[in-house]
Amino acid sequence: MHEFKYKKNKFYCEDVALEKLAGEFKTPLYVYSHKTIVDHFNKIKRAFSEFKPLICYSVKSNANLNILRILVKEGAGLDVVSGGELYKSLKAGVKPSKIVYASVGKTDEEIQEALKAGILFFNVESVPELENINRIAKKLKKKANAAIRINPDVDPETHEYITTSKKENKFGIDLKAAGEIFSSMDKYECLNLNGIHLHIGSQITKAKPYKDALKKIIGFIKANKINLDYINLGGGLGIVYDNEKPQTAESFAKAIAPLLRKINARLILEPGRFIMGNSGVLAAKVIYVKDAPTKTFVITDTAMNDLMRPSLYRAFHAIVPLRKKSRLYFKKPVDIVGPVCETGDFLGKSRKFHKVEGGDFLVVLGAGAYGFSMSSNYNARPRAAEVLVKGNKYYLIRKRETYQDLIATDLKVKGI
Repeated sequence: MHEFKYKKNKFYCEDVALEKLAGEFKTPLYVYSHKTIVDHFNKIKRAFSEFKPLICYSVKSNANLNILRILVKEGAGLDVVSGGELYKSLKAGVKPSKIVYASVGKTDEEIQEALKAGILFFNVESVPELENINRIAKKLKKKANAAIRINPDVDPETHEYITTSKKENKFGIDLKAAGEIFSSMDKYECLNLNGIHLHIGSQITKAKPYKDALKKIIGFIKANKINLDYINLGGGLGIVYDNEKPQTAESFAKAIAPLLRKINARLILEPGRFIMGNSGVLAAKVIYVKDAPTKTFVITDTAMNDLMRPSLYRAFHAIVPLRKKSRLYFKKPVDIVGPVCETGDFLGKSRKFHKVEGGDFLVVLGAGAYGFSMSSNYNARPRAAEVLVKGNKYYLIRKRETYQDLIATDLKVKGI
């Protein structure tokens, strides 16, 4: 459940009308529900309470400092994938001992920063990375903790761009190579290999891929006689964007609990989309309505640079008007598009859509995860503002970029 709904024909986030927010802060505008964020975090925490999990929110899904602070206050750890995310996480006040660090390409500088900060462990994706962390830890006279990210070669039954657990993907280490690493750990004098990481993909709606992967891991642990401190299941729980019927946190936990009980290690989870996806929306303003021979184009001030998922994945996001003015629909299929100079610039295609006109506001649902975090300045468009709603109060948590921001890091070079 989430806190976005119509009340007397106006669309609300908790107790605040989005039309009010769009008028005050302009559009494009991301709006987040505090209650939904906290509720979704606690759903997964309760579902796995038997295992007393460390829940490390996936920073890449939405990295606004205020959102990180909300989750840290609730007891979350953080899952980071870059030096920038580590920096923001520490600024958000999380204990370094509750940070796990993934990514297939950690640089020397990033590894050094993480070791100095004292993170819980690195999720290691290759032998060269393992050797490099050991080298840098030795130089810093530190002992690094590491979990091997295993690629179990299972099909997570999701979009190919967010599948991470098949043998042709760049992520993780195959079971045979992982076994060789565990059997030769003596040569890594500054590494403590104390975990297994298993992130198989994103927007996964069924328990079966996780069960398949866990069965392989259990067999691997037994065959190699491995003692673990941590088993990290990653994230990837799916949400409702359209007609999906994803598992609940409770049903997911119930399905995999018998397998987890066979692994004597502390559970770590890395949810991102599950917490943030339906905790945020994106408000847009209609500029023009263009009638064409085969369809109608609703042209908005919000584009692919603001929300990349439809263009990148052809991902579906429900789109509704902020005010139900009429029950009438356009007669032709409707494409809801932005002003960016790309045919791929759309928020929704071939929709049956309420009649709207220039000046009306729309809202794109399910935009809280991988929305703002994937946005860009393409076409020299300033990035959107972000607002957090808590009950009947609201807070600007990121100001809208200005044209001056677009050139703030460009250098004026003499002789050019």
